[in-house]
Formats: sequence, structure tokens, C-alpha cells
Amino acid sequence: MACMNTLSPPRHSFKAQMHRAREDAIVEAASRLLGEKGFETMTVDEVAGAVGIAKASLYKHFSGKDDLCAAVMVHVVGRLQRFLDELPAGLSALQRLEALLHWLLALQLGDETPLLPGRNSALAQALRGCDAYRASMQGVHARILGWIAEAQADAKLRRDLPPEVLLCALLARATDPMPALLREHGHADSQIIDWAMATCLGGLVS
Repeated sequence: MACMNTLSPPRHSFKAQMHRAREDAIVEAASRLLGEKGFETMTVDEVAGAVGIAKASLYKHFSGKDDLCAAVMVHVVGRLQRFLDELPAGLSALQRLEALLHWLLALQLGDETPLLPGRNSALAQALRGCDAYRASMQGVHARILGWIAEAQADAKLRRDLPPEVLLCALLARATDPMPALLREHGHADSQIIDWAMATCLGGLVS
């Protein structure tokens, strides 16, 4: 007689579930500290302390700081992918790009881990060998480039600029110092986001 469980999803042992839960907690803590302190300043000891485990336990999941931060960046891109997936179907291409820009700015003002590390930063060096991060970013880029091309075809974005230029202009806002500087001058986050979107998209709209 055929086994009734042949079509059921595989069940993970309790030990495997606990291992995964701890790994997720480590990545979440590292993501928060990476956004707050930066790659150079954040330490593995701080991450272990934030999770409430010994550093030796952390090394059972990640080989070192580079490996851990690469996992964080894959996690960040996964959040972006879920955000893009959940955008309402009825939005135009330009509205989707506006929503993306708003999300990137809110991420930055929330002291979250930036989507794009500085080109010459130590974190960027650590990510060069991370195939999962590179593949995830390529998929995100392809989707956004499709929206840009659609908006250009609809005469909603400037056609005299290559789509790659518009993509870089949007994503660069994720590392732009302007929001932080405006916050230091006492401006509200909602106003900062409005200004940042106007100064970015204002120069790109057809």
C-alpha cells in the first residue's frame, strides 16, 4: 500500500528547527547592528551578545564576520523582493517605482541595513564572493529595469537616459546622506521622504 505521507512536505526535526530559529535570530540581530554601526565597527561579539549566545555558538552557524554579513545582505534583498511581490497589481510602472523609492528612504531613516554597500567598503569586498547576494540583486535589477522601460515607453520617465542610469539614480538614494543630514536639522521623516523623492524623481520624470 502506498505511503500516505509521500506527498507531504518533509518535516524537520525539532533540533533542525531550533538550529534554523537561532540562525534567523543571529541574522536579525546582525542586520540591526550592521545598520546602526556599519560593517567596520560591528563585532561578532556584539551580535552574539544581542542574541544571548556565546560567540562559539555563533560560529556553528557562520564561519566569520564576512559570512555573517553576507547572509544579512541576502536577507535584506529578500525583504525587498517580498516588498516588490506585494505591491498592488493595479499600480502603474511609475507608481511602482515611486513606492520602491519611498521604501528605500524609509529603510534608511529607520537605521536599517542599506541595500547597497559603499562600492569601496569592506562589506562590498566581502560580498564579491557571495553568489546568493549577486543572483538576488540581478533578479531585483531585472524587475526594476522592466518597470523603468515600461514607464519610459509610456512617456512617464525621461527617454534620453538609459534605463540603467535611472536604476542607479533610484537605488543610490538608499545610501544618500541627505536624509540623515535633514533629520539632524530637525525635519520630520515624512517631510524628508517627500523632499528626497521630489529631488530624485523630479529630475527623471518626462
